[in-house]
Amino acid sequence: MTRPLDHEGAGALIRQDAIRTLLAALASPGEETRIVGGAVRNALLGRPVTEIDLATTLLPEVTSRRARAAGLKAVPTGIEHGTVTVIVEGIPFEVTTLREDVETDGRRAVVRFGRSFEHDALRRDFTVNALSVGEDGQVRDYTDGVADLAAGRVRFIGDARQRIREDFLRVLRFFRFSAEYAEGPLDPEGLHAAIAEREGLSILSKERVRAELLKLLVARRTTEVVAVLSETGLLLRVSGEIPELGRFARASGLDAAGRLAAMLVWTEEDAERLRERLRLSNAEHDRLATYARLLARLKSAPVLDRAEARRLAFLNGVAPLLEAVAVLAGEPRPIVVEDGAQQIEAFRSGEGAPAFHLTGGDLVRQGIPPGPEIGRRLAEAKRAWLEAGCPDGPVP
Repeated sequence: MTRPLDHEGAGALIRQDAIRTLLAALASPGEETRIVGGAVRNALLGRPVTEIDLATTLLPEVTSRRARAAGLKAVPTGIEHGTVTVIVEGIPFEVTTLREDVETDGRRAVVRFGRSFEHDALRRDFTVNALSVGEDGQVRDYTDGVADLAAGRVRFIGDARQRIREDFLRVLRFFRFSAEYAEGPLDPEGLHAAIAEREGLSILSKERVRAELLKLLVARRTTEVVAVLSETGLLLRVSGEIPELGRFARASGLDAAGRLAAMLVWTEEDAERLRERLRLSNAEHDRLATYARLLARLKSAPVLDRAEARRLAFLNGVAPLLEAVAVLAGEPRPIVVEDGAQQIEAFRSGEGAPAFHLTGGDLVRQGIPPGPEIGRRLAEAKRAWLEAGCPDGPVP
């Protein structure tokens, strides 16, 4: 089965006012600039285009000079790789000089600037990422990427193992792009190459692995593709944890951190190990640790009734509680009784977490002198309030 492609939409990219302004600024006899990569791919599929990258025969210093001469701001954001960010009408566009690989070590490449769009395309990873649109609005395709896009295939350009050896992150990119753009089984050659070159994952930085894995977890077909990643042993290799794929499937409505927690976290120690292994941000680690605490409580409490649901919402927040309950749906525990289900539904409908309203000032007004006794009384009152299921109204 093939899917229709929007060639008119791809050609329309070049006719956007900001792009026309940029191309006019860079225009020079014997030189050429095209839109390349993901913008062309997504436009052909009729998907949103969030950013537009361009490739040019101009050297980076010439790109900067010509952009500034036209009154545009040019920022050398990746000048060592030939990339200049040009700001047009408040929109940033990365303009990169055509390149050819001189040497690669599996993490980074030594490149030289070139003048061939075909050579530049052939050094990319997948055929669907090697497309470009010229100033005439026509799609240029040197790798049969258009046919692969229509057929729902994600294939490496040329020899798959060689492409991976140039940058071992392409192992994970193969799964991520397959989850986002492919239909049906993964490309057999690419899958075999990813498994065969798995040792190369160990030389990658934790930050690069984290970024790629989190993108995969929110891709369109992530549940199917992550199952394959797990079956091959590659998920265990990058995460160090055995995945819980049933919970991962039930976490389909969550963001990347929520899905990561559902799939790989059982205890707070797991959250700590993943923070180190994947260089998670503090916010991401906190999400995982909160999920671990909720998981432990939900699995150990006899039932999830109204009082327990309100306690958990107060201690952990409504959103984390709702996520955990959704991930555990259908498992023997927690046992959700009727009033617990009603409270969960109320939270889903917008009810906020219960609030503890008693303050030190309230106690002072009741005649208790300021000092340590205030703190002790507040702590006792909060414990009693929690045990009572966080009732609304004034604290007794």
